[in-house]
Amino acid sequence: MFDQILGIVKEQLNNNPEAQAALPQDKSSAIEQEIASHVENQVKNQAVSSGGGIGDWLSSLAGGGSNSTATDMSGGLVTNLANKFGLPPAAATAIAAALPGILQKFAKKTNDPNDSSLSLDGILGSLTGGKGLGGLF
Repeated sequence: MFDQILGIVKEQLNNNPEAQAALPQDKSSAIEQEIASHVENQVKNQAVSSGGGIGDWLSSLAGGGSNSTATDMSGGLVTNLANKFGLPPAAATAIAAALPGILQKFAKKTNDPNDSSLSLDGILGSLTGGKGLGGLF
């Protein structure tokens, strides 16, 4: 799952002029990996906190639903980027602003029956080491 998220992160950052302008090229790979890790951890936290009901959460993201998840995640990501990479707050904020698009694209890929690169079963398997919902608790 991490590689798929990383691909989405790279694509979204490359298509976001503000993020590109703020992204230091010598740290771009490490920052992309940090963002992908942040998203993966949020997905895992959501799966655990919702008792495996992650499907509804992903559906709401795919439909462009509430941005409260992205807003909540952005604050933590801005802090991580600033602390780990020494980015000024404005640069970290510009990069983190790509997060809603990353989450929406992740959710759409997960819910797309024509795209097998990400699926709900695959996500749960990845998060639980193949143990299904029982592996979350």
